[in-house]
Amino acid sequence: MTSPIYFIPLVFLLMACDQLTKLLVLYAIPLFGTIKIVPRFFYLTHLYNTGAAFGIMHDNNRFFMIISLVAILLLFWQRHHFVALSLQLGWVLLLSGILGNLCDRVLRGHVVDFLGFQIWSYYWPPFNIADTCICMATGFFLLSAFSSQRS
Repeated sequence: MTSPIYFIPLVFLLMACDQLTKLLVLYAIPLFGTIKIVPRFFYLTHLYNTGAAFGIMHDNNRFFMIISLVAILLLFWQRHHFVALSLQLGWVLLLSGILGNLCDRVLRGHVVDFLGFQIWSYYWPPFNIADTCICMATGFFLLSAFSSQRS
């Protein structure tokens, strides 16, 4: 099995998609503005986040920049342990998501969130492509943990 390092072009492609969608939101939707795409289900909104998921630990941008850098270093340091395909995909997605949100923190001082969902009267906190990559990475890591094809 190949090293996940060979997937670096995919990492940058996913990161570029994340950054491009955020730029579109920055220019097309005013801050705190919302565009309903599918009424009572899916909308685009322009919000920012200086904390972690769901705004936890808001106003700690510098802390999360440091955590992101440490996580990136650990991912590269431990890359040789990611041998199963599900682990390699998780590595790619996690690295893409961390880099996408880290770019925001460095360039803008906050993360841009814009994907919003509503189910009945419940609104899921808006998120972005990088957050989606991180969640999908978690799924691949869990899949690998419960897989019988452990290396």
